[in-house]
Amino acid sequence: MCHDIWYHMDLGTSKLSIAGREFRSRLMIGTGKYSSNEMMKDSIETSGAEIVTVALRRADMSGQGDVFANILDYVDPEKFLILANTSGAMNAEEAVRLARLAEAAGLPKWIKLEIHPDPNYLLPDPIETLKAAETLVKEGFTVLPYINADPVLAKRLEEVGTATVMPLGAPIGTNKGLATKDQLEIIIAQSNIPVVIDAGLGAPSHAAEAMELGADAVLVNTAIAVAQDPIKMGKAFHYAVECGRAAYEIGLPKVGQKAEATSPLTAFLNESL
Repeated sequence: MCHDIWYHMDLGTSKLSIAGREFRSRLMIGTGKYSSNEMMKDSIETSGAEIVTVALRRADMSGQGDVFANILDYVDPEKFLILANTSGAMNAEEAVRLARLAEAAGLPKWIKLEIHPDPNYLLPDPIETLKAAETLVKEGFTVLPYINADPVLAKRLEEVGTATVMPLGAPIGTNKGLATKDQLEIIIAQSNIPVVIDAGLGAPSHAAEAMELGADAVLVNTAIAVAQDPIKMGKAFHYAVECGRAAYEIGLPKVGQKAEATSPLTAFLNESL
């Protein structure tokens, strides 16, 4: 109920379109690090998000109905697109295997492709990501790859046929914001598919800035999940994404080098002096 009430408080921005499917919200939500599955559920509901990522390694797909292990029990597939992710995969082979497992378990054939073999920095492996993307696209998956802010790789993935590219703003969980802003601007300018800023967004202002750059969406997890009040923080990110997108669609004013009077009367007085 609160999900529907929330989302109607919007600014009338355009819809997000990925692989022919439209979404009202441009905020995607992750499901890790929440204090409880109940808190996760409520936070997602009130954020207005419609795409929810779930790490396959955290989901119980054994059919045993373990409510403590099965995070999928708390995400309503009628309300949300469940975007299974391959977090934890060390290489292309593992990622492809996890994607196939998700399909066999009845999850949507949409995959957030994540391959980050380094446990300290969790930076995505560009070579293995491209390799896995080629395989999964050929098998009919809708692939949303998580990548470094690499404009060359982003174009290669677009050419392969991925549905989006998801460059990081900063390393996962660092909350540093758009540390890769210069590269993100190039990716956005060159891309013919949606660009989703993923990882490193630690404040609603970071999300708003990403949208003002022209990003099509953002994905947030840690900043909401570990907040003192994840429900209110989810709402804050909702507003930030809406406001940032509205500003982008309206058009931001050019940055000037000299001061300009905002009042004709002020200008008149200066000329008189």
